[in-house]
Amino acid sequence: MFDRTIENTIKQKINGGKAIVVVGARQVGKTTLLNEILKNKDYLFLDADDPSTRSLLQSPTTEQIRTFIGDYKYIFLDEAQRIPGIGLTLKIITDQFKGVQLFVSGSSSFDLGNELNEPLTGRKWEYELFPISWEEYENKIGIIKSEQQIENRLLYGFYPEVINNQGKERETLKNLVNSYLYRDILAFSDIRKPEVLEKLLQALALQMGSEVNYNELSGLIGINKITVQKYIDILEKGYIVFRLNSFSRNIRNEIKQNRKIYFYDNGIRNMIIGNFNQLDLRVDKGALWENFLVSERRKQNLYKDTFAKMYFWRTKQQQEIDFVEEHNGQIVGFEFKWRNNKKTKFPRNFIETYNAEGIVIERNNFRDFVKI
Repeated sequence: MFDRTIENTIKQKINGGKAIVVVGARQVGKTTLLNEILKNKDYLFLDADDPSTRSLLQSPTTEQIRTFIGDYKYIFLDEAQRIPGIGLTLKIITDQFKGVQLFVSGSSSFDLGNELNEPLTGRKWEYELFPISWEEYENKIGIIKSEQQIENRLLYGFYPEVINNQGKERETLKNLVNSYLYRDILAFSDIRKPEVLEKLLQALALQMGSEVNYNELSGLIGINKITVQKYIDILEKGYIVFRLNSFSRNIRNEIKQNRKIYFYDNGIRNMIIGNFNQLDLRVDKGALWENFLVSERRKQNLYKDTFAKMYFWRTKQQQEIDFVEEHNGQIVGFEFKWRNNKKTKFPRNFIETYNAEGIVIERNNFRDFVKI
């Protein structure tokens, strides 16, 4: 059991008159987290994977809801996205049963977002949960042990089940990819060609941390650009990948429309391409390091409500900066180096135009970057 960063934030919202909703990919620990928060409370657990629960919660009347709630003051509905029209049921509970605190988990934001947003407008606190963060990992096993595990984490990632099954990481990741990545995404989206999804994921995995061109992907995979964009949107909603847009304000020759795509978890990415070679044998070592750093920074920014905006920067003359963050009007450019063997120079036009700071993040100083 890892102590999760958002646990105390959620606890502070209990009995505040709104539903508490936790969304994220399968197997990141949503059920474990909410069970931990509720462990000393008498609560009703409703598992939407159970057909009888789905039947019970699909369009019940207020009196039917009153019957199954009984005297419970806390209700936890797990895997809510499996119940059609669940938003209206949760709205009734929130509106009509003021003494009840509702907890809801969902495996993705596919249908859950559409189902919940309108009925629960102004009636919910929503939190995203990701694979274990470096900070949570370090807090659990200590600085020295976590530092010793850095290469394994770059290869196998941070899913709780992967961390807890040392020696069986590949088998665990294979099960995760097969059961969640393909089965769930195909079930909860209108993707009709699983082989196209697989090709797209492999292409994105091989281009991880590089600029992605939808036209190129379209030609590579054999589907049109609009379909590429739609599938990537679905992968984002499924918490598999996320996009960084290019930073552009003042300089005429800045690249304005491009984007980079990163994976939330290195282990999932490596499973997709079937490569778990050790770092010193890999040509993508820099990409793995960059993906780890950017995904960890994203977790921190979202968990801690920093409101920082994340970008990358490049000009038509190929000047580039790996990662740009804008926070409270301050702009900082970051370059990522696994080992910084030579002095890194930041483009002068970026530093001067934006009054920006330039920082190199490497193996020896990365902790400050991934622990805000």
